[in-house]
Amino acid sequence: MLKRFLILILFSVLIFGGIFGLKFYQLQREAGRFQPPPPAVVAATEVTQENWPSTLSAVGSLTAIAGVDVSNEVAGKVEAIHFDSGQLGKKGQLLLELDASTDRAELQGLEAEMRLAKIRFERSEKLIDKNFISQSDYDQNHALLDETAAAVHAKRTLIDKKRIRAPFTGKLGIRLVNLGQYLTEGSAIVSLQQLDPIYLDFTVPERYLNQLVKGRQVIATVQAYPDREFNGKISAVSPLIDQGTRSAQVRATLNNSEKLLHPGMFAQINILSDQAFKVLTLPDTAITYNPYGNSVFVIETVGQGPIVQNRQIETGQTRSGRVEIISGLKLGERVVSAGQVKLRNGMPVKLDDKPAPGEREISQ
Repeated sequence: MLKRFLILILFSVLIFGGIFGLKFYQLQREAGRFQPPPPAVVAATEVTQENWPSTLSAVGSLTAIAGVDVSNEVAGKVEAIHFDSGQLGKKGQLLLELDASTDRAELQGLEAEMRLAKIRFERSEKLIDKNFISQSDYDQNHALLDETAAAVHAKRTLIDKKRIRAPFTGKLGIRLVNLGQYLTEGSAIVSLQQLDPIYLDFTVPERYLNQLVKGRQVIATVQAYPDREFNGKISAVSPLIDQGTRSAQVRATLNNSEKLLHPGMFAQINILSDQAFKVLTLPDTAITYNPYGNSVFVIETVGQGPIVQNRQIETGQTRSGRVEIISGLKLGERVVSAGQVKLRNGMPVKLDDKPAPGEREISQ
């Protein structure tokens, strides 16, 4: 019985040993065929030092040098319209006429009264020298002439006020009235805006007042033309500091000969200074932006070749595709400028001879 039991055990050991040996052999063959993936190919760049002109950033809005809603001073019905929406209006150009037929008729009556008063006064002048009339009658005729002349002048002024003219040269907006419409006093007829040059109004914290010198250059950009820069100069700085925001109101004047800028536009502003400061910079393609902080992959050289390590950095201003590095990197350190998505800490990499696409465009 014992002999059979030992044979059974020996037979089981042989079977299981063969199975395990076969599996071990297969695993060894698989391991022999396995090769680690090749290093990721990335573009590299170095932290460089640049001299950047000192600038101050702000936001503001554009304001017309002269802009009004043309309106009527007296009430009346629209008799004629002499302009089209969007056209250029010249100073003194007749824009609209109100019905003045009744006023013109009344003017004729007043002019007749003035002529009669003038005849009476001229007769009085001849008679007063001969003492044929009293001084009081002479004075009364003189006063009557002055009164009728004033009434004629007032009526002519009223008629002239019913002819609405452009107060200055500028671009007209959308017409807001129609023929036959009755306009009360002060009704808006059309907007008139002088566009060239144009004002740019913005506020700056009081700590930067020493940089706000009249005549200092400013560069503005607007969303409508993101690839265009509009140059101007500071023309005025308010002497009053707002107690709530501790900021000063600043006005710059921009050239707008192409009429691309319009009142009410939002603008990003850079105020240039004569001074320059040294900064460490990287191309913006090298930086990974995250809500919890910005980072780069730093390239380190070890025995087996270059590897990458993720590092948190602090960034500053961005100019022409270059980003200011405030902390986290040193001058000359190499970082990955393209291909960060496939990387992880400690991963070996192979450096591409060509720079990142964005840097190629700059170099060209």
